[in-house]
Amino acid sequence: MTEALNLLTDIDGISVGHCTDPILASGVTAIIFDEPVIASGTVLGGAPGGRDTGLLDPAMTVDRVDAFVLSGGSAFGLDAAGGVQAGLRETGRGLQVGSVLVPIVPQAILMDLLNGGNKEWGRHSPYRDMGYDAFVAARKGAFELGTAGAGTGATTATFKGGLGSASATTSSGHRIAALVAVNALGSATIGEGPHFWAAPFERNREFGGLGLPPMINDADTAMRIKGVKVTATTIGVIATDTTLTKAEAHRLSIMAHDGLARALLPAHLPFDGDTIFAAATGARPLDGMPDFMELCHLATSVMARAVARGIYEATALLVDGAQAAWRDRFAGASN
Repeated sequence: MTEALNLLTDIDGISVGHCTDPILASGVTAIIFDEPVIASGTVLGGAPGGRDTGLLDPAMTVDRVDAFVLSGGSAFGLDAAGGVQAGLRETGRGLQVGSVLVPIVPQAILMDLLNGGNKEWGRHSPYRDMGYDAFVAARKGAFELGTAGAGTGATTATFKGGLGSASATTSSGHRIAALVAVNALGSATIGEGPHFWAAPFERNREFGGLGLPPMINDADTAMRIKGVKVTATTIGVIATDTTLTKAEAHRLSIMAHDGLARALLPAHLPFDGDTIFAAATGARPLDGMPDFMELCHLATSVMARAVARGIYEATALLVDGAQAAWRDRFAGASN
């Protein structure tokens, strides 16, 4: 087992790669599995965008995937999965259908078209090539958080959004980890202050160690959103090294949504497209239902932590009128 880095790549057999374009103010993150993994997912936002997400339903036939893709670009970004497919096909990966290999690459996208970046790309969007570049860049071990990959152009109601990740280990030694691109209509922070809604779950001061404020009042819990008709979307992945059925992976994705709702207020709005994929590499068998329930419990907390880390690690875009990052206002507040 590899040394834990508090990242999705703490799960053996997973690589992560980014393509980050600061001029476009958007990006792509590819999550590549060494071998096909049991996978499912859940969409709870009211305005989702995705590719091949229907096959993740537990009732559907295909139960394994080769990769996941998270991307900016709204509907244009759906081209990114084609780039990742191309990379996988070049390496001989994919579902055998007769004499043809078909890489299975579900994707979710977020809306970052209005963040000030240059979106005048001509006839074809750049996202297919960005997906391929993210595939080529995929590595095990450390990867960049904050304003990187799918989190490049992300924003929230209060501070610059970004890419976050976190991991944990169960009492029996199973690992579980989350990766999320936080582009929420709502806010990850409490009121006007530096504190994160995910504070009760924080480990090792991973997002500043501030805890909760002494008091939370009505103004702190009042709705703060980007706008009424501005689509957003927080998209992510929860992964574990355990052996799960497709139905159990589906349950894990639901539990990870609970973490999203604990870290963002509000979440799952009509113009959010909140989507979470789940994957199980099957390296270690579960030891009964109590083992699985602890895994579900940790799915909630690691996703909440990953959301807060995405905001904490983000830096402002280098464009006119860019949304300020948490660090721009509260860099000295960390404990």
